[in-house]
Amino acid sequence: MALPGSLRRQPANRGLVSRCTHHHIVVFLLTFFSYSLLHASRKTFSNVKVSISSQWTPSCLNSTAPELRPYELWNSSRLFPNAEEATLFLGTLDTIFLFSYAVGLFVSGIVGDRLNLRWVLSFGMCSSALVVFFFGTLTEWLHFYNKWFYCCLWVVNGLLQSTGWPCVVAVMGNWFGKAGRGFVFGLWSACASVGNILGAFLASCVLKYGYEYAFLVTASVQFAGGVIVFFGLLTSPKEVGLPELGADEDAVVEEDANRPLMGSDDADDDDRNYSVQAADADNQPKAIGFFQACCLPGVVLYSLAYACLKLVNYSFFFWLPFYLSNNFGWKEAEADQLSIWYDVGGIVGGTIQGLISDVLQKRAPVLAISLLFAVGSLFGYSRSPNSKPINAVIMTITGFFIGGPSNMISSAISADLGRQDLVKGSSEALATVTGIVDGTGSIGAAVGQYLVSLIQENLGWMWVFYFFILMTSSTILFISPLIVREIRLLLHERRLRMLAE
Repeated sequence: MALPGSLRRQPANRGLVSRCTHHHIVVFLLTFFSYSLLHASRKTFSNVKVSISSQWTPSCLNSTAPELRPYELWNSSRLFPNAEEATLFLGTLDTIFLFSYAVGLFVSGIVGDRLNLRWVLSFGMCSSALVVFFFGTLTEWLHFYNKWFYCCLWVVNGLLQSTGWPCVVAVMGNWFGKAGRGFVFGLWSACASVGNILGAFLASCVLKYGYEYAFLVTASVQFAGGVIVFFGLLTSPKEVGLPELGADEDAVVEEDANRPLMGSDDADDDDRNYSVQAADADNQPKAIGFFQACCLPGVVLYSLAYACLKLVNYSFFFWLPFYLSNNFGWKEAEADQLSIWYDVGGIVGGTIQGLISDVLQKRAPVLAISLLFAVGSLFGYSRSPNSKPINAVIMTITGFFIGGPSNMISSAISADLGRQDLVKGSSEALATVTGIVDGTGSIGAAVGQYLVSLIQENLGWMWVFYFFILMTSSTILFISPLIVREIRLLLHERRLRMLAE
C-alpha cells in the first residue's frame, strides 16, 4: 500500500547536498557573520555594565573610582547619586532598545520584502556601528554624559539593528529549502550565540583600557562587515542564474519513482499554481501584506510563544555578566568570559534540536520537550553554588534547553511559516513573517528587561528566576494547540505506515 506523498518521509539531506553550491556556502557564511557582528555590538553593552555603572556614580560611593579616573572627573561625569539608580537606568536602556528594536522589526520586515535585502542589511550594519561608536566611545572621549542623549542614541540603534534578522532569514530562506532546514537553520542560528561569544571576548580583552575601547573595537568590526556584505552578498539564486528554490524542490519530489499517481491531485495543482505564480513574480514581485502575514496559520501562536521565550533568553543575554558579578562577587572580565557557556549551550541545542525536528518533520513537540527540561534547568541554576566550574556546567545546560528552542523559532520555524503552501507564490513573505515573529518576541523581551531590574531590586535574584520559569511555562502553553496537532499527525502517519507494511 503506497503512502500519500505528503506523509512519506523524504531523505532530507539528499536533496540538500545535491543542491549545495559554493554560492550557498558563501551566503551561509556572510549572513552568519553579519548577524554575529550585530549581536557582538549588543553584547558589548551588557558586558561593560559594571564599568558604566561605576563611571556614572560619584567616587565617594564607588570604591573602584580612584583606580579608574581622577576624583574631579568622577564628579563631572556623575549621572546618578548611587549605583542602584545607575543599574535601574541601564535596565531602562535595555527596555528602550528592545522596544525600538521591536517596532523596527515590523517595519524592516515589510521594507525587506520590497527593497533589495543586501542594501537594507548593509545600511543597517554600517549605521548601527556609527551609533554604537557615538554612544560608548565618542561620549567618553569628550566627557559628555547626558541621559536623554543616551536614550535617543539607543532608540536609533534599536531601529537600525532591526534590519538585520528579517533580512538574513529571508536570504537564507531564498537559498535553502525545507529539506534539512531544521538542521541548516539550527546550525546557522548559532550566529547570535557566536556574536555573543565574540562580543564577550573582544570586551574582556580591551576592558582594562576602558569600556570605551570595547565599543570602539566592536563598532569598527561591524562597520567593516557591513561593507563586505554590500559588495559580496547574493540575496537569491536567480542572481547567478541558478533555478528558483520552489522549482528545485518540485524536481526532488518528482524524482521519487514510487509516488502514487492517484491521490496527489492537490499537490499537483499546487505545483502548477506555484510555477505560474513564480514566473509572474520574476516579472513583478508582489510582497504579502502585514495583516495577511498575521493571519497565516501558526504565526500568531508562535509570535506569542516567542515573546515569552525571548524575554528569558534576552534576560540572560543582557543580565548574566552583571548577575555573576553582583551575586558572586566575581571580576567583570571573568564574568564576561564565563557567560560564554550559555551561548555554547544554545549553539549545540539549536543544532541538535533542529536535526531532530527534521527527522520527525515536526517542530512543536521538540520545542515542548526542550522547554520542559528548561524549567528544571532554570530551577537548578537559581541554586548554583559559588563555584565557577559548576556554574558553567549548569549554565551550558540551561542555554541548551532555552537557547535551542529560541533559535528554532526565530529561524527555521519563521522560514517554515513564511514559505507555507498559502504563500507559495510569494517568496516576499519571508521577511514580513520573520519581522512579525521576532518583533513580537522583542516586545516581550523589552517589557521583561525592565521587570527584571524591578524584581531584582525589590525581591532579589531568586524571584527573577521564578519569573523566568513562569515565562518558559507560558511558552509551552501558547504552542500547546500546535503540539497537540503535530502529535496527532505523527500518530496518524505511524498508523498509515503500519497498514502499508
